[in-house]
Amino acid sequence: MLAAAATSPSTTATHCPYCALQCGMNLRPAQDPQGGVEVVERTDFPVNRGALCGKGRTAPAVLSSHVRLTGPLIRNHATGALEPAGWEEALRAVADGLRRTRETYGPDGVGVFGGGGLTNEKAYSLGKFARLVLGTSQIDYNGRFCMSSAAAAHTRAFGVDRGMPFPLEDVPRSGCVILVGSNIAETMPPALRYLTELKENGGRLVVIDPRRTRTAEQADLHLAPRPGTDLALALGLLHLVVAEGRVDEDYVRERTTGWEEARAAAMSHWPAMVERLTGVPVPQLRETVRMFCDADSAMVLTARGPEQQAKGTDTVGAWINLCLATGWPGRPHSGYGCLTGQGNGQGGREHGQKADQLPGYRKLDDPAARAHVAAVWGVDPDVLPGPGRSAYELLDALGRDVKALLVMGSNPVVSAPRAGHVEDRLRSLDFLAVADVVLSETAALADVVLPVTQWAEETGTMTNLEGRVLLRRRALTPPEGVRSDLEVMHALAGRLGWEKGFPTDPEEVFDELRRASAGGLADYSGISYRRIAEEDGVFWPCPGPDHPGTPRLFLDRFATPDGRARFVPVTHRPAGEEPDDAYPVILTTGRVVSHYQSGAQTRRVAELNAAAPEPFVELHPRLAERVGVADGEPVAVVSRRGRAVAPARLTTAIRPDTVFMPFHWYGEGRANTLTNPALDPTSKMPEFKVCAVRLEPVTPNDPAPSDG
Repeated sequence: MLAAAATSPSTTATHCPYCALQCGMNLRPAQDPQGGVEVVERTDFPVNRGALCGKGRTAPAVLSSHVRLTGPLIRNHATGALEPAGWEEALRAVADGLRRTRETYGPDGVGVFGGGGLTNEKAYSLGKFARLVLGTSQIDYNGRFCMSSAAAAHTRAFGVDRGMPFPLEDVPRSGCVILVGSNIAETMPPALRYLTELKENGGRLVVIDPRRTRTAEQADLHLAPRPGTDLALALGLLHLVVAEGRVDEDYVRERTTGWEEARAAAMSHWPAMVERLTGVPVPQLRETVRMFCDADSAMVLTARGPEQQAKGTDTVGAWINLCLATGWPGRPHSGYGCLTGQGNGQGGREHGQKADQLPGYRKLDDPAARAHVAAVWGVDPDVLPGPGRSAYELLDALGRDVKALLVMGSNPVVSAPRAGHVEDRLRSLDFLAVADVVLSETAALADVVLPVTQWAEETGTMTNLEGRVLLRRRALTPPEGVRSDLEVMHALAGRLGWEKGFPTDPEEVFDELRRASAGGLADYSGISYRRIAEEDGVFWPCPGPDHPGTPRLFLDRFATPDGRARFVPVTHRPAGEEPDDAYPVILTTGRVVSHYQSGAQTRRVAELNAAAPEPFVELHPRLAERVGVADGEPVAVVSRRGRAVAPARLTTAIRPDTVFMPFHWYGEGRANTLTNPALDPTSKMPEFKVCAVRLEPVTPNDPAPSDG
C-alpha cells in the first residue's frame, strides 16, 4: 500500500523508476524486518501531485534480493550454464572479450546497445565509452523504438526536439486537445487527471485510437481509424481546415515557411477519400475540425500509435502541419507535443548514446559539434568515429559485421521487432556482455552478466516528457555484490587503457555533461544538482546559472535559422505490410496498465503479475466467430516472421479488422515475434504498430510457436 506522507528526516525525495512522467515519490525505511524501503506519497511535486500507479507503488519490490541480481555471472561454455563469479573475473572477461574482438575485427566489430531508462549521466558516459574507449561508431539504444519519429518531425519543423515544448500543466488549460495513439489511462495513469481537469474546465477532448481504450472512453469524440492510416487522417483534417477557410493566414505568413507546398499536398486528400482509407466517417472529421478550430487554444499530443510506423516521421509531420496551419504552436496552452514513453527517453537521446548524436543534441557529423565535445573530452576531433547504425540495423548486423556487444539497460529479446530473428542474432555473437538489474531474457543469453544498481540505490538525473531535468536520489545502500553502471564503465575503461575520464561520482559526470552540452540545442550548462533540488527540476535549455530555464518553447521564435517553423509537404502511403488473402488481419501492439516495456522488472512483482499474468489477443467477436475461437481459448497469430499463441479476449472495443497484443512477455505469447522491422527512412523507427497477420484456432496437438 501507499504509505501516508512522512516527515521523518530519513525520508528521501526521488522519482519513480518507470515511465517518462517521472512521478515524484518519497522513500523511507520499510517497517518490514527484512529491510528495504517503502513508497511514501510526495504531494508537492507538480507533475503527479502525489498520485502514483501500481507500478510506482510497488517499485521497491524489485529491490529484493529474491528478484534482482546480486553478483556477476559468467557462462561455463562446457556446461552452457551461467555461474556465479567475482567482480574481478567478470570485468576481466568483459574487457578481454571487447579487446579481442576489436583487435580481430576493428573498432566497429564491437557494438554498444543502451537504454532509455539510463540516467543522463549513464547515457552520457556510455556514448563517451563507446566512442573513446572502444572507438566504435556502432552504438544506439532502445529509445529509437520510442520517440524517434516524433523527434525527427519536431526537429524538421521547429529546429529542435523537446517532446513537450510546454509543461503538462498547460494541458487542462487548453480549449481542445487531440490525443493521437495514446492510452495514458494505462501507460501513465497519473497523467489522466490532466484530461479530466481539461473537461472540468470546459475543454474538449478528441481521442484517436483503433481501440476504444479507457482513455478513449473519456473523450468527447473518439475516432477509430484503421491502423496505419493516421497520416491520411491528419491530411484529411488539414484539407477541411483549408476548405472551410479556417487557416490562420496571419500566423502562417508571419511565423512559418513552406505553406503552399504543404497545402497542395493536403488538398489531394479529400474527405471521402480519407473516409475510405481510414474508416472514419466524414461527419466525425468535420466535428474534429470544428472543435479544434473553434477553441480559444488547442493542442495535438501524439504517442506511439502514429509514431511507430514506417512513415512515422511524415505522420507526425502531418499533425504538426495541422497545428501550424491553425496557428497554435508558440501560443499559450497550445501547440504540438509528444508524450515520451520511457523514463529517460528524452534525456537518453540528448547526450550521446544515439547513433548520430553527441551530448547537447549535437550532430555527430557537424565539425563544430565534434570540435566542442572533443575539447571537453581532451581528444582530437578526428578520433571520434562517425554516425553508426540505428537500433534495429545494429541488432540485425550482430554476428555478421558486429561480433561483440555490450548491452546496458535494455531487453531487445522481448522489445525489438522481429524478435525471434534478433534473438538468433544475439546468439550468433562471439561475445555478449549485459549489465542489468535482473536476469532479463537478453541477459540470459550473455557470456557475462554484470549486476548493477537501480533507481533507489543511486543518484542521477532524468529528463521527463516535459523537458524537466530531475534528480533521483540514493535512498539505500545496494547489495555488496552490485555496482553502478558508472563504476562498471570506469573499471572497463581502466582495463582497456583509459585510466582517467570516466568518474564514478554522478555529480562529477553531470558537471562534465553540462560543459559538453553548453551551446547545444539541449543546453544543460546552467543546471546543477542544487538547482534541481531547490526548483523541483529545471527545464532545458538553460544556458547559464542565472537563466530561469525554459518551460515553454517557441513563444517568440522557433529554433530554426530564420526563427520560422517549417511546413513539410507529406502524402499518405500504405503501411510497409498491408493485409492480403494470406494475412488478412492487422496486428497492432501496446501496453497494459500493470506492466512496463519488456516486463523484465514488472513481471517479477507479485501484485503486478497477479493483475496481468499472461499475454492475450484482443479481437472483435465477429472476427472470433470467423476464426472459430471463443473467449479465453488459445488463438494463434501468424505473420510472415513467426507465430505467437495467447488466449483470446473478445471485445467490441476494437475494430473487426484489427487484433491487439501487449508486448510485455517472452515465450509463445511474445508479440514482437510477429512485428515488422520495416524502418522509417528518416527516424529508423520500426513499424511496431502495423503488420499483416492471420488467426488460427489452436488444438492440443498443434506444434509449439516458432520464430521466423
